[in-house]
Amino acid sequence: MKFVTRLLAATALTLALGSAASAKTLVYCSEASPEGFDPALYTAGTTFDAASRTVYNRLVEFKHGSTEIEPGLAESWEISDDGTEYTFKLRPDVKFQTTDFFTPTRTLNADDVIFSFERQLKSDNPWNQYVNGASWEYASGMGFPDLIKSVEKVDDHTVKFTLNRPEAPFLADLAMDFASIMSKEYADKLQADGQMQMLNQQPLGTGPFQFLAYQPDAVIRYKANPDYFKGKQPIDDLIFAITTDASVRAQKLKAGECQIMPYPNAADVASMQADPNLNVLEQNGLNVAYMAYNTTQPPFDKVEVRKALNMAINKQAIIDAVFQGAASPAKNPIPPTMWSYNDSIKDDPYDPEKAKEMLKDAGVENLKMKIWAMPVSRPYMLNARRAAELMQADLKKIGVDAEIVSYEWGEYLEKSKAKDRDGAAMLGWTGDNGDPDNFLDTLLGCDAVGGNNRAQWCDEEFDALVKKAKQVSDQEERAKLYEKAQEVFKEQAPWLTIDHSKVFMPMQKSVKGFVQDPLGYHRFDDVDIEQ
Repeated sequence: MKFVTRLLAATALTLALGSAASAKTLVYCSEASPEGFDPALYTAGTTFDAASRTVYNRLVEFKHGSTEIEPGLAESWEISDDGTEYTFKLRPDVKFQTTDFFTPTRTLNADDVIFSFERQLKSDNPWNQYVNGASWEYASGMGFPDLIKSVEKVDDHTVKFTLNRPEAPFLADLAMDFASIMSKEYADKLQADGQMQMLNQQPLGTGPFQFLAYQPDAVIRYKANPDYFKGKQPIDDLIFAITTDASVRAQKLKAGECQIMPYPNAADVASMQADPNLNVLEQNGLNVAYMAYNTTQPPFDKVEVRKALNMAINKQAIIDAVFQGAASPAKNPIPPTMWSYNDSIKDDPYDPEKAKEMLKDAGVENLKMKIWAMPVSRPYMLNARRAAELMQADLKKIGVDAEIVSYEWGEYLEKSKAKDRDGAAMLGWTGDNGDPDNFLDTLLGCDAVGGNNRAQWCDEEFDALVKKAKQVSDQEERAKLYEKAQEVFKEQAPWLTIDHSKVFMPMQKSVKGFVQDPLGYHRFDDVDIEQ
């Protein structure tokens, strides 16, 4: 069966590239398979690239290459003086995509917006558990069910969100992937047909590209949406060629089998920069890599143990080996390019002898633990297996026996959320909206335990600081609260903070208009390719 899938994938790519004379085709060598095609169910950038940034739109959007908000499906909005009411005026005549599996009979209206949010907010909504175990990680982790009092239809093209309290990052939150707007008409048809699960398998939205087909772990095919409200895209056909090995992605790029690839091996960057046929974009990533201890499980429930393990690991050696210097050691859970970064905090020193002594003082001997290593390249961690091996060797020096475990990417993300997960899970984050809240509360707040908070860490002082910061409109005051929260984080050490990386994006010189995004998205709207 695998052979057949690969043959189909190869055939699809050959046909697509062979038809380039009649249509513009861009092949993107993506790094992993999406978990699904409903972006509200997930938090991985791989899934967002394949679903929300191709097929869907949001009420408001981030400008290309920026964290600045611009109109999306809403052409304008008003915010009440007390910051608890947001009223959005929808664009008229926005069409949903017409596909082989659904033909819409109406344009976008307020019902679609209400459906898109209420399914995430209300446990009694028939769509709340249409996928078994749906946790709506973003909506839940950011406290949206408690924050949003109501989503109301004022008229067909006006929607009002009423909040239970002011929320400073709320508008930016609505530009995030989980806030993508679905077609209620399509959902109603799936429900009537007893095919609700297809919403996560055959996506249909208003976005620049419409979904054609997915061959699991091989190829995703899209075509330009002819009815896109911003105009048809220059690219006619968009193909995601799923290629998990970074070296193979590089080979395909150089051979012309794809035009863009993400996350090259650090060792390949120099040769790509020297290749006359390639452009290599680069920028400092708005990211962090970390290893989250399960703070509910002994002995990781002891801060002394977590501190000791942090001091045993040589982060600079990881950066040298994995990134060849194109990263910096992380001491805080937010990157230094983000406002409110607390540079006065001192990092845990690399001190194996002190670490060994601290473990002994904590009564911990012959510790056996698991290090979870991601199976895919991410911007903040290009080779998690290699990093885990270096950590394993460092921990052995202080008498800790670490076993490295991994899983397929979707399974890894799901299993690492478990409250009883053993050991320490390596993960990372690229900011979704440019606000510190998207790191501090989304990854470490009490609402995110069992979801994005892989440390299962609920600290009352930390949580109160980040919750208060969300309700304050003055950025200077918010920054002080976040700076204090970073101090609490460092004292309690729920993570080993590993690195903040540079992000490289190699592509053939025939690609025009691609903009590297500080939020880590790979967007193909407004991108063109020379024949």
